[in-house]
Amino acid sequence: MEDYADSDNEYYYDDADEDDDDRDSLNLIHVVNNNVSLTQGTGSSIKVIRRDSLRAAQTEDLRRIMDLLSLKEHHARTLLIHYRWDVEKILAVLVERGKDKLYVEAGVRVIEHAKNPCSSSSFLQCDICIEDRPANKFTTMDCGHYFCNDCWTEHFIVRINEGQSRRVKCMAHRCNAICDDGKIRNLVSMRDYAAAEKFDRFLLESYIDDNKRVKWCPSVPHCGNAIRVEEDDYFEVECACGHQFCFGCSSEAHSPCSCLMWELWLKKCQDESETVNWITSHTKPCPKCHKHVEKNGGCNLVVCVCGQAFCWLCGGATGREHTWSSIAGHSCGRFKEDDLQKAERAKTEWHRYIHYHNRYKAHTDSYKLEAKLEETIQEKISSLEDRDTTSKDFSWVTNGLYRLFRSRRILSYSYPFAYYMFGDELFSNEMAKVEREIKKNLFEDQQQQLEANIEKLSMCLEEPFHTLEDDKVSETRMRIITMTTIVDNLCRKMYECIEGDLLGPLERTIHIIAPYRSKGLEKASELSDWRNQSNTSDRNASSNGVKGSNESSTGLVLNQIESGCSSRKRARAESSSLGLNQVESGCSSSKHANADFEDRFFDLNLPADI
Repeated sequence: MEDYADSDNEYYYDDADEDDDDRDSLNLIHVVNNNVSLTQGTGSSIKVIRRDSLRAAQTEDLRRIMDLLSLKEHHARTLLIHYRWDVEKILAVLVERGKDKLYVEAGVRVIEHAKNPCSSSSFLQCDICIEDRPANKFTTMDCGHYFCNDCWTEHFIVRINEGQSRRVKCMAHRCNAICDDGKIRNLVSMRDYAAAEKFDRFLLESYIDDNKRVKWCPSVPHCGNAIRVEEDDYFEVECACGHQFCFGCSSEAHSPCSCLMWELWLKKCQDESETVNWITSHTKPCPKCHKHVEKNGGCNLVVCVCGQAFCWLCGGATGREHTWSSIAGHSCGRFKEDDLQKAERAKTEWHRYIHYHNRYKAHTDSYKLEAKLEETIQEKISSLEDRDTTSKDFSWVTNGLYRLFRSRRILSYSYPFAYYMFGDELFSNEMAKVEREIKKNLFEDQQQQLEANIEKLSMCLEEPFHTLEDDKVSETRMRIITMTTIVDNLCRKMYECIEGDLLGPLERTIHIIAPYRSKGLEKASELSDWRNQSNTSDRNASSNGVKGSNESSTGLVLNQIESGCSSRKRARAESSSLGLNQVESGCSSSKHANADFEDRFFDLNLPADI
């Protein structure tokens, strides 16, 4: 029995260990046969995954890996969980390192026609409990190690209860192989059915929890949906339930703030709350454990619960010996010029924060109040429709209203962005003082223009235009359309300024924001069932004379990546494709795997045979 190299607690693949060009390696593969591909389909790049479609979404990726590498279902799942359900990464490692390295790192052991030790003897000794048992009471994993079913079951239940059941390793010493989830399910269900159900749920939800392209919708109360993106991590998306959030940090949509800026701003606002103000006024942090200590006596020598003594006046650590007038080895009563300068800087920073926070809060409140305009606007539209007017198209009203909502939100978040962009907390070493002041003035000019035109648009929408004459309604219509276009252009220019002039030249830090979308956040569309897509593609293939998918199982997946290659990379692709053919030469024919797959739908609740 061959053991794997020990990798301790490394369960998942870490992208930081690889070069940045690993993902681009697939672009070097040129595949001639492009009749059929395993693409995700056209349409929206954001999909909503409901509870009833989660299994189908997971099976879609399982199917691609099984067809590509001619693997069993549990082997494909082990690979995908290790590489965090990144199919492109698996293909890149396959090309760069080869199949053997790909399998070893993920803990996959594929043995063709391996001899089962349990079939050669009627009784065997378990190396865990050191007891002799009948051979039919033993289970052998893909790595070749075998133990009694009782020891396996205890091992599996412990791992499940610890929440580490997505990658259960073999019990053998220094064996890094991952156990067959079908065998795990079969053994555990015979003793603890609840644990088996928990195991199934962990495997199913791994597609969301371990997948960087999929995240739960953070709505409260939770809608139960998950969102999958296909292209970019820096999306702001809208779930089918209507909740809008940033896909990068799962917070509310906060563009043009970066995720780090928004996180710092929320903490900053929370720190200025009344509760924190009371804690700041009545407590001091311990210099050792940093817990807040409240003074309950007159002595300025305070002792924390951790045992550290410190001075209440300055917060510095001291010894325990003291008199009525002094503390041994400590003096904080002398005036220092640095303390005065620090106080002035703190005062200036406080006024600066108040400036940005007041404007952020004012526009946020305006956004909430203007949300009530939607009902009023509908009443105005209904009143105009009841009149005998020449025009029955009032989309200019709703377009102006939604433009007001989107631009007001952008304007409110631009103030936290400006607070950190032109402050010393994040970019103190990125810009000289003169350069920062120039960029700050230019950005504030754009802010003021946007703010003025948003207020004009809001004023136009609040007018009682449904009571005006037709010619006056036409004038209002032109004003709203004009203001809508102006506000849209100003928002776009602000994003161009942020991305190109402010964040683009940064060298020491990287801040990426969600792109500006004139029509609002992209709404997630329903995930279509891959089985329907497969049946449709099979019918199209048969009508075009395509004989089978096994002839180009590798090319089907890689054609999806090949379409984005540049002409330079395509020129290099022919040489790289030879390496892939050498990798695939060790595989058994995929015809049988494809035939088995077409006849069944993977059900995680069905135990595999032992």
